[in-house]
Amino acid sequence: MKIKTRRLPYEQVMVLSRPAHQNPLKPHMLFRTLIRLLSVPTLMNTRFSFTSEGMEKVGEQPCLILMNHSAFMDLKIAYRIFYPRPFCIVGTTDSLVGMKWLMRLIGTIPTQKFVSDLTLIRDMRYALHELKASVLMFPEAGYSLDGRTTVLPRHLGVILKRLGVPVVMVNTWGAFARDPLYNGLQIRKVKVQAQVKCLLTPEEIQEKSMDELDAIIDEAFTFDQFAWQRDQKVRISEKFRADGLHRVLYKCAACSAEGEMEGKGIHLTCHHCGKKYELTEYGQLQALEGKTEFSHIPDWYDWQKEQVRREVESGTYLLDTDVDIAMLVDHNALYIVGEGRLKHDSSGFLLTGCDGKLRYEQSPLASHSLNVDYYWYQIGDVIGIGSKDALYYCFPKKRSVVTKARIAAEIMYQMEKNKQ
Repeated sequence: MKIKTRRLPYEQVMVLSRPAHQNPLKPHMLFRTLIRLLSVPTLMNTRFSFTSEGMEKVGEQPCLILMNHSAFMDLKIAYRIFYPRPFCIVGTTDSLVGMKWLMRLIGTIPTQKFVSDLTLIRDMRYALHELKASVLMFPEAGYSLDGRTTVLPRHLGVILKRLGVPVVMVNTWGAFARDPLYNGLQIRKVKVQAQVKCLLTPEEIQEKSMDELDAIIDEAFTFDQFAWQRDQKVRISEKFRADGLHRVLYKCAACSAEGEMEGKGIHLTCHHCGKKYELTEYGQLQALEGKTEFSHIPDWYDWQKEQVRREVESGTYLLDTDVDIAMLVDHNALYIVGEGRLKHDSSGFLLTGCDGKLRYEQSPLASHSLNVDYYWYQIGDVIGIGSKDALYYCFPKKRSVVTKARIAAEIMYQMEKNKQ
């Protein structure tokens, strides 16, 4: 999938009119049916199946649907499960670029990823209570990097109480294994399944505290896709299964070198010390020679997080790299504005560029996480920062840094919150 782009000087982008807020539209039955039909080939290829629990508590009334976010096919899964029930979809503003009319007709509620949006709850209430449509939301706000939950925002319970509708949880298994974000849009042959459950009724929501609601959601979003693959003995034999794995595992567990890892074919290799691992058909790592430091990919990822935490706590963490810069300010195009430099340290982000015209600063408390993506719209690995006025998409010229930047941003946010 690609996005419409346009080259334009930074100063011209900044004076473009920002889109006015519009209430969401109830998804048209024609488009709901069309998407359902277009989803059939993928669902058949993955032999998709699902189980449901407690859905009689929901009946036909509008509900909030929470779903873990593993791959592009998540929407196809949602249409298979809930069709013909009408539901609006909380989606990122970039999904509207070049196709706003279509995205509105299928019920998209646009919001900016990891940017405070005071209109989002109002739009969700409007869809639920005025349009009588359910709302599908991915609280993680992005695809999983390592097959586990992306950090969730706190106080989701506030939203549940304000919406006042049943909450349905959809957990998918196999969608990540079929199309992990790091693998560059290469599809594997994997069976996909889902579990659908009425998580909370309106009465249960009102009687529980915010902390209790957050704990229930946290538990519902606890998963490990690589452990699932291992334990269920899901065999992935494709010879490209390790392609791009260095995007997730950027630091060598043997010599601690960064930016020297390469995932290619079925192997993950450190070009600094020469250590080489095979990604087995069951999603585990095995050193070809010597010790296997971490056979389970999430364990390696957690080790990287601890290394970053030490850097942040000691004040030595620093990302400082040249970047290509794109901006999003409306729904007409992604604007390519030039080159610059992105710096990230304990004071937050500093983006400069466009011949000195651009300077944007973002504090560690701006968001609980960071918008990063691999091979974003087939352009490249990206770090996204910004505000309601403009979003800046930074494509680092330094290799394998976006994952570390997300880890550092999440650690800094939590440290600052703890200080408060």
